[in-house]
Amino acid sequence: MARPKPWEVSDELWAVIEPLLPKVERRSRYPGRKRLDDRLVLHGILFVLHTGISWEHLPQELGFGSEMTCWRRLAEWHEADVWQRLHEVLLAKLRAADALDFCGAAVDSSHVRPFKAAHKTGRSPVDRGRTGGKHRLITDGTRIPLAVTLTGGNRNEVTQLVPLLEAVPPVRGKRGRPRRRLDVVLADRGYDHDKYRRLVREHGIRPLIPRRNTERGSGLGTQRWVVERAFALFHHFRRLRSPWEIHDDMHEALLSLGCALICWKRLASPRRKF
Repeated sequence: MARPKPWEVSDELWAVIEPLLPKVERRSRYPGRKRLDDRLVLHGILFVLHTGISWEHLPQELGFGSEMTCWRRLAEWHEADVWQRLHEVLLAKLRAADALDFCGAAVDSSHVRPFKAAHKTGRSPVDRGRTGGKHRLITDGTRIPLAVTLTGGNRNEVTQLVPLLEAVPPVRGKRGRPRRRLDVVLADRGYDHDKYRRLVREHGIRPLIPRRNTERGSGLGTQRWVVERAFALFHHFRRLRSPWEIHDDMHEALLSLGCALICWKRLASPRRKF
């Protein structure tokens, strides 16, 4: 039996995605060319996400349709919040399976250098002043991404901590009210600031952040490794590691899709250490 390609959508995953896609009725008068099947277009989007090739080099002989079809469909679905809702659905399934840990959330950021300048870029102090962006990620205690944001590379780490916490969606999956509040958030010394510690506490979350200019060996590294592992999973998608997008919303669409795919891999293989 042939091994499925990483950009091919399984029947189980498609059963989750299909109800979330907006329904487009074909016009009765002057219908024009028939709309390409959504599943084939999604294959093309995932092909770009996994391989990192530019849209214009998308191989049409694989049946994905034209590059503009995939690009427009990605933008259309992102505008309809398909990827965000897919992420929330999968988080709910993980919570129902007791696969989420809200007791040890971790935050960090990763610098990426885009091939083309976008609005959410800036001169990075850690990359010789080159223009770049940052992926800012918060995970649960088992390296499942809860939220990811995109900012310029010149934005200070600590100023983005509260917006990242507020980006965590309410997670359903169990009886009662959806859960959104984390118990603890772990971060490195780049997030050391008393003002933001206070703001985190006002959200009902306990911050665990080591102080600057203190001796190393806080022990938090043994717990914060989950966010580093999550970044490795994100950058397994070559398009996220080396982005080509000029429009920030397209980059954010691929980030949200990457979140959902990581959640799905964990849900489909709960015992696998991916």
